[in-house]
Amino acid sequence: MSDHAWPSSTNRHPTVGATEQALTQADVGNLLLRRLSAGDFEVLAPHLRRVPLKVDTDLATAGHPITSLCFPEGAVAGFLDVLGDGRRLAVGIVGREGCVGWPLLMGYDRWPYDVSVRGENSTALCIDADRFSTASESSSTLRTLLLRFAGTFAVQMGRTIVSNLIHSVERRTARWILLYRDRVCSEEILVTHEELGLMLGVRRQSVTDALHLLEGEGAIRNSRGRVAVRDRGRLEALAAETYGFAEAEYHRLIGPMK
Repeated sequence: MSDHAWPSSTNRHPTVGATEQALTQADVGNLLLRRLSAGDFEVLAPHLRRVPLKVDTDLATAGHPITSLCFPEGAVAGFLDVLGDGRRLAVGIVGREGCVGWPLLMGYDRWPYDVSVRGENSTALCIDADRFSTASESSSTLRTLLLRFAGTFAVQMGRTIVSNLIHSVERRTARWILLYRDRVCSEEILVTHEELGLMLGVRRQSVTDALHLLEGEGAIRNSRGRVAVRDRGRLEALAAETYGFAEAEYHRLIGPMK
């Protein structure tokens, strides 16, 4: 994220905002922050600032310095690998269950991926990278919890690779709908065909065909810019082994994803 104030256009990056009233854990909508010990939260709280997350805003650009870490309270942050020809392909998503900036924990000082806001407008709680590094170095329990999240995100990325290798567009679409639904905590998600095409790395028409198939099977209800989950069990059956393991690991290591 850049050092500029949050702009109204969608081609600039957000930063930590102005000082606001002190946060309490009960105030935050991010699950990782809520699951910190009281002591660890108190270390971070004075440095956290709430900023808007607007759909289509780029939160990070591959190769740019990581200057802050964000804990989304809603919306979905899509992590996109950038190829040499400029194509961007989704490798994973993060919502209120996680954080954007986890590569800092691995010793990275530059973004390995583009990150873009998807789903819906919301907010995030952000902290400067240097303050976060100081806090994580001072608390092994804080660092352990966030490393556990980074590990579950790596599992999600691995299952994305497997899904791309073995599944049809219909099955991959079912999986992405489940991933979105888990993070917005609603049976109805805001997602366009173009956005799903970007996440899946396929043409818009392929997404349209897949959504029609899923709707015909009674798994979803599709309308312009919205997808409502009607039969979660059917979607999970279609996603098969590429959905569920990362989510179970999150539950085991961190807690329920809700």
